[in-house]
Amino acid sequence: MFERVLIANRGEIACRVIRTCRRLGIHTIAVYSEADADAQHVRLADEAWPIGGPRPADSYLRGDAILEVARRSGAQAVHPGYGFLSENTAFARACTEAGIAFIGPRPASIDAMGSKAAAKALMEHHDVPLVPGYHGDNQDAAFLAEQATRTGFPLMIKAAAGGGGKGMRIVHAQQEFADALASAQREAANAFGDTRVILERYVQHPRHIEFQVFGDTHGNVIHLNERECSAQRRYQKVLEETPSPFLTPERRAAMGAAAVAAARAVDYVGAGTVEFIVGPDGEFFFMEMNTRLQVEHPVTEETLGLDLVEWQLRIAAGQALPLRQEDIHAQGHAIEVRLYAEDPEQNFLPGSGKLLRLRLPEASRQVRLDGGVIEGDTVTIFYDPMIAKLIVHDRDRPQALQRLREALMACEIAGPKSNIAFLERLVRHPVVVEGRIDTGYLDRHLDEFLAGDAAPAPQLLFAAAVAALLHDEHAVVAQAAHGSDPYSPWARTDAWRVGHAGKRIVALSLREQRYEVEAHGHAGNYELRHGDASCHVQGARHDGEALSARFDGESLRLPLHADTQRVLLHDAGGRRHAFARAAAFEWESKSGGGGNQVIAPMPGRIVLVKASPGDQVEEGQELLVMEAMKMELALKAPRAGTIDSIGAAQGDFVEADAVLVRFAT
Repeated sequence: MFERVLIANRGEIACRVIRTCRRLGIHTIAVYSEADADAQHVRLADEAWPIGGPRPADSYLRGDAILEVARRSGAQAVHPGYGFLSENTAFARACTEAGIAFIGPRPASIDAMGSKAAAKALMEHHDVPLVPGYHGDNQDAAFLAEQATRTGFPLMIKAAAGGGGKGMRIVHAQQEFADALASAQREAANAFGDTRVILERYVQHPRHIEFQVFGDTHGNVIHLNERECSAQRRYQKVLEETPSPFLTPERRAAMGAAAVAAARAVDYVGAGTVEFIVGPDGEFFFMEMNTRLQVEHPVTEETLGLDLVEWQLRIAAGQALPLRQEDIHAQGHAIEVRLYAEDPEQNFLPGSGKLLRLRLPEASRQVRLDGGVIEGDTVTIFYDPMIAKLIVHDRDRPQALQRLREALMACEIAGPKSNIAFLERLVRHPVVVEGRIDTGYLDRHLDEFLAGDAAPAPQLLFAAAVAALLHDEHAVVAQAAHGSDPYSPWARTDAWRVGHAGKRIVALSLREQRYEVEAHGHAGNYELRHGDASCHVQGARHDGEALSARFDGESLRLPLHADTQRVLLHDAGGRRHAFARAAAFEWESKSGGGGNQVIAPMPGRIVLVKASPGDQVEEGQELLVMEAMKMELALKAPRAGTIDSIGAAQGDFVEADAVLVRFAT
């Protein structure tokens, strides 16, 4: 076994690898960019070395700099994690030539599967089922348009050199093809440095099911069962689980055999994932092979009781697979979701900023957390905005879903916006609960998973107000306890005055709407009013986890957290409501910049300018395309009108809130 391993990655996966290495007594060496000098993987590793600037191209994608650190630090092996250089043939080969073990497949295997086009040709030769389409070398736009017509619509354009949803577009008609092709090629060039694409018939209402495979240097190849990843948005996985609720034992056996055949076709060594598209009738087609560890590998670990990173280390050190195929027996059901700094209500715009509060559930036998940040850390603009992976495991799927609901309720993120409320709606939605979701469902029905602009029910508003009142009363009493007269009636916040019972205004905001609640009373007993609605509250208590009270005689218990900044509560249906506390007699509405300009929603690079001063444009027309956090964002006209000026050119890096387009007034 290795004694010194360098982790050529950052964030969650770097921390994950470090944990296994530490358990095995392996000395860990981290690398970091300027933006990651104080990152958790740097603090957890036994030693850490700087490798360059904040942009991935200046640091984590610099194979030469990483190999230099490996030589100087005495690393015997390099673990690439996922992303960055994990599927880079040149880097894998350079490690081998330097006498440093690459903890992954052989370079030839990465080459064979790194190109979707070459991989499909190879799979066709080994009788692995393929989706009809074109995966040849001719990349002329006119020729590709002809092949698209021959394949038929709808079809999928995919970047030939990568995955993860980058460089992928669904095209429904011939007239959409040219623009979709250009967009896919731009994104592919930015993500993989390669504009080549392949075309595939788009399977209607497909499921995405992948198989974990492992091979060793002794000729053994096995699979570790499947993971279903059909809950996706824009080709990005949102929820992963095992076992699949769709597969029968016969389908599982057939797909597992195909996955092993695919791995054997490239003489595979190490951890890999063979991904399949599965039609509603159960017919399956090879999609791609990821020649690395997957983000969702923990669900496989939880059901099998294995450490796949340990398997990677042992196989890279020349050991044989620890188990045979007949020894693989799953127990229970596991589900994973990813907590992201992003705003689902703003088209999942990636977020950045300091994590002012990061509250996560306690880890247990049923709940696992894999993260790369802690409270007080900053989610930067340069990398994927994932905060943590939340994994649950229980005896069956219904119990695992319930465990996941409870775990999500215990999560709170303040600072950048997050996708927690979206995930909570997802895991309660019938299409997920019943195991019916396909890869396009979220994109077709996204409004079913978003909060919308509806005002909160009066009872919820009153519950939030009660929580705020109890918090403030407790804080004042606690402060008075340290004064000269802790029992003074003036050391109270009940607004009592001579001649009337006292009135307080509790001001709350939700989704930028202000709500004022008029309150009389104290110590858990209140008369509340908002507009025409009123409520008599008795016996209110907050134990730190939940609010219990009688609302007009009806006793309720609501999971709830309150402080000076916010009130977070869940209603009886488990839906999350995050109220911000506001000053009782002050309010300044948020300016969105009006309809006369387009501003940069976050820092990023302008990759395309599609309008010029003087142009007449329609509302919703695409004006610029911006790349940020590895995503392309289309910036559209807020109204119809005439463009007065464009404030950025193609290739420019712009800061958040920079004015990019001005309209003539």
